[in-house]
Amino acid sequence: MRAGLHSRRPVLNAPMPHGLSRKIRIAFILQVVMASLAIVIAFFVVGTLFKYSFIRSSLQEEARHYWELRESAAAQPPPNTFSLRAYLVEPGGSAEALPAYLRGLAPGFHELKSEGQMVWVERKPQGTLYVAFLREQANRLAWWFAVLPAMLALFAIYGATWLTYKSSKRLVSPVAWLARQVSRWDPRRPDIAALAPDRLPADMQGEARQLAGALHALGERVEAQLTRERNFTRDASHELRTPLTVIRVASDMALADETLEPRLARSLRRIQRAGRDMEAVVDAFLILAREPDVVPQSEWFDVCEVVHEEALKARMLLGDKPVELQVACEGAPRIYAPPRVLHVVLGNLLRNACSYTDRGLVEVTVHEGLVQVRDTGIGMSAEALARAFEPFYRARPEYPVGTGLGLSIVRRLCERFGWTIELESTLDSGTTARVRFSSQPPPGTDPYLQG
Repeated sequence: MRAGLHSRRPVLNAPMPHGLSRKIRIAFILQVVMASLAIVIAFFVVGTLFKYSFIRSSLQEEARHYWELRESAAAQPPPNTFSLRAYLVEPGGSAEALPAYLRGLAPGFHELKSEGQMVWVERKPQGTLYVAFLREQANRLAWWFAVLPAMLALFAIYGATWLTYKSSKRLVSPVAWLARQVSRWDPRRPDIAALAPDRLPADMQGEARQLAGALHALGERVEAQLTRERNFTRDASHELRTPLTVIRVASDMALADETLEPRLARSLRRIQRAGRDMEAVVDAFLILAREPDVVPQSEWFDVCEVVHEEALKARMLLGDKPVELQVACEGAPRIYAPPRVLHVVLGNLLRNACSYTDRGLVEVTVHEGLVQVRDTGIGMSAEALARAFEPFYRARPEYPVGTGLGLSIVRRLCERFGWTIELESTLDSGTTARVRFSSQPPPGTDPYLQG
């Protein structure tokens, strides 16, 4: 497989900015605020309508009633009550008997704020009638018949909203409790004990209890799966290494025979190299299978030594191809990691370069913090490059080379040790791969051990 992009570490769970309970609380607060604004506006509208509609209508009715009474009894006096005053100026009569603030008022409704009165003036052939309602009485009536009912309605809305909020909070609290428990889970070691049926809160019933049971069952399955993976890693570490050790020891003993034929000796050395490669791959797989917080056995080593060893093995893949493999160490970096991991990374990159290059050059350059593998092979298109390190993807299926897992393993190993793998490629022009790493000692490592 020949494809690639910059490798990046995935971003794991990010905490949610707001919990469900807080969202419900905010929703109810907004509801109360909006209801309060609506009631305040209703206060103003009702008070205004009361004063300018109800009072006006009352004054008109008082005037109409007075004129009816006057028709039946001409000597009927204008009304004069606790909250109502009326004055009549007959045709040709003097307005001197009127209060000064009523003189000169045109027919219609008037609000005299300075005098604290609302006046209805009605002119007929029988005379001009002035009906005045005391504003203080109007305000008192507005309070009892408009503002007070509106306030009671507002308090009723507040009470209903509060009861609804408490009920909603009580219904949501089991789900919020479950969310808090699950958010504390370590994906590598989920603590599912709190979700056991006998440890659930007493108020968790119905769908919430069913959800807790499902999460508990899921956690048990995750725990079982993690246990199987740990057991496999432990068992594979032993079972895979044992036959490889036997192969290595047996080939060493066979090569110690001085009477061995050259052709057979070459085959045994190939078996030895293949065994070492297999050990490196097994180590790499076991590192990937371990928990991220389990630090693998590491040491300081020279990057150029690993490059030369892998280049020597890669030259055998070229065979009779008109391809030159060059190694240039323009620096002497040392890094702290398992040496076999870098063997696997560089081995995969060099195998790809040699397998997909039919003529030209394969060049390995070492700088401080960087190893670059460049070839003049078949390259890859932008579409193939975009499918960077997908497992089992092969950019050129017509080339019967590899399974498409090489670069996927390379990327995962680089991510495991904080390295960066980059690929650049042009179709029919070649590919350049770069592995970037830090030559500084990792945290907690004695820098004097580098020597």
